[in-house]
Amino acid sequence: MVCVGIDVAKDKHDCFIMNTEGEILADVFTIPNNRDGFQSLISRIHSCATPLDKIKVGLEATGHYSYNILGFLLDNGLATYVINPLHTNLYRKSLSLRKTKTDRVDARMIAAMLMSDVDLKSYTDTAYHNEELKSLTRYRFERVRLRSRLKESVSRLVTILFPELETLVSSVHLTSVYTLLYEFPGAKQIADVHLTHLKALTRKASAGNFPEEKVAAIREAARCSVGSAIASKSLELRNTIGLIYSLDDEIAEIEEEIQAILTQMHSPITTIPGMGFRMGAMILAEIGDFSSFSSPDKILAYAGLSPSTYQSGHLTNGYAHMEKRGSRYLRYAIFNATKYVCHWEPTFAAFLAKKRAEGKHYNVAISHAANKLVRLIYALEKSRQSFHPPANPPLTFNS
Repeated sequence: MVCVGIDVAKDKHDCFIMNTEGEILADVFTIPNNRDGFQSLISRIHSCATPLDKIKVGLEATGHYSYNILGFLLDNGLATYVINPLHTNLYRKSLSLRKTKTDRVDARMIAAMLMSDVDLKSYTDTAYHNEELKSLTRYRFERVRLRSRLKESVSRLVTILFPELETLVSSVHLTSVYTLLYEFPGAKQIADVHLTHLKALTRKASAGNFPEEKVAAIREAARCSVGSAIASKSLELRNTIGLIYSLDDEIAEIEEEIQAILTQMHSPITTIPGMGFRMGAMILAEIGDFSSFSSPDKILAYAGLSPSTYQSGHLTNGYAHMEKRGSRYLRYAIFNATKYVCHWEPTFAAFLAKKRAEGKHYNVAISHAANKLVRLIYALEKSRQSFHPPANPPLTFNS
């Protein structure tokens, strides 16, 4: 067995090669973070190993810094192990009481971890390419959150420029309303426009679904509005709506890529009623390799959805809060997916109603249903079988 330890950095990587007999095959050497450096590492590894040797390469999980070299090692068929920095830190402390941490020491220590009895699982090519899905789902999450903040800004600006508008439409965030405000960002601008033009504008934006009498009511309200005629606020409103339009296009493009990847994965998760491809993809991306989790409880703990425990002496916490540690993206996806599954799947709907009938708060009841959903997802992914509803319809409970 030949073990290679790599300490990853931004511009260079420190490497160390040894065998299971403890013989140092290549003392710590540094390679640049480029193609020539990667090729020299592969050549060095193969020069130290015989055809019968099994090669194991280990490196710390350092986010985007390790992404390129990890992909290169996998493409070259090397068994690669990505180690949690917390584990390497604990392993370092177990070897010495001195606070010694350098790139050269870390490279040696990672190689030593590969030779030890530490339970490590090799990083698969599937897991590497799963990073693409994770990157897309997290990127969409941030874009959607930014769009939500911009919509809050639109509501604030409408309150300043045309406060009466909110009482005349079901939402100021309708496509037809955005189209109207983008061209005429304020009550004064709307009041000065011919009614025929306003009707044509909203008719096109809503595909004929925006009532003409409501357009007339909006213009009439604009003529006697108490809204402020502030040019800077009107400019801000128009630009904010323009940014929302841009984000809409960006999010649609991201979702198209997500759906394409999800289709290739053939995951049974989307066969669960109410489980949309957006939340399903985020759950799969954040969990990654289901074989890394020995039980659904481990996934719940990773998502921070398991109840915390506090006990000291004779004192025991009687009301356990969720830990809310781990992947916030996974926690968000599971919690939101559970709401839709409880709405569309009869068994989950009955389970939620039962918990509500027991007097539990809605969010507490949803957390119980989330536990049930994670167990279902775990079973489906392990068996690779589609969801099949139970033969007997569930009992209903009145909340």
